[in-house]
Amino acid sequence: MTYRSRRRGFAASAVLLALCATACGSSSSGAGSTPAPNPNAKESSPPGDIPDNQAFVRYTSPGGGFSVKVPEGWAQRSSGGAVVFTDKLNAIRIESHGAAAALTATTARRSEVARLAGSIKGFQPGTVSTVSRKAGTAVRITYLASAPANPVTGKAGTDAVERYAFFHKGRAVVLTLSGPKGADNVDPWRLVTDSLRWSG
Repeated sequence: MTYRSRRRGFAASAVLLALCATACGSSSSGAGSTPAPNPNAKESSPPGDIPDNQAFVRYTSPGGGFSVKVPEGWAQRSSGGAVVFTDKLNAIRIESHGAAAALTATTARRSEVARLAGSIKGFQPGTVSTVSRKAGTAVRITYLASAPANPVTGKAGTDAVERYAFFHKGRAVVLTLSGPKGADNVDPWRLVTDSLRWSG
């Protein structure tokens, strides 16, 4: 190989090395790279999710007999013999009445579900089961229903509803918890239903 040929070989190698360095540098930084996640970014939750830091206070029935925890700061109103607590898209309905015996899952499937279907708009049946809570055994009925219409758009979404029927010494207490379908309120709903206390 002549001196001139060796020089051309060295020059070509130098050009290749420079191109490689430029390409490697652009792949490790620049517009094509993935930015590091921001640890301070605010988490987005589905509509209707009750915040993890929500405080709860104890509500005592005016007639006595029981109390239950409800989210602090929620609006309270009376409706059809029940008391209802609401905040934005979620609601807790508390009703109580005399009863000769506890509701059973069998009776709920045979008659209660049909009654709800005939009185609730957009009713779609879910499951009927027996669950254990600190106040005792309850019959749990789940279903979907039409949510109240948005006052601005007039559109109504779909609510996921959980209805718990408790019984104690001739008195039934029904807790109905509702929120947008897809919201993750498993923990707060468990807190509420586990907080029922009998006082008589």
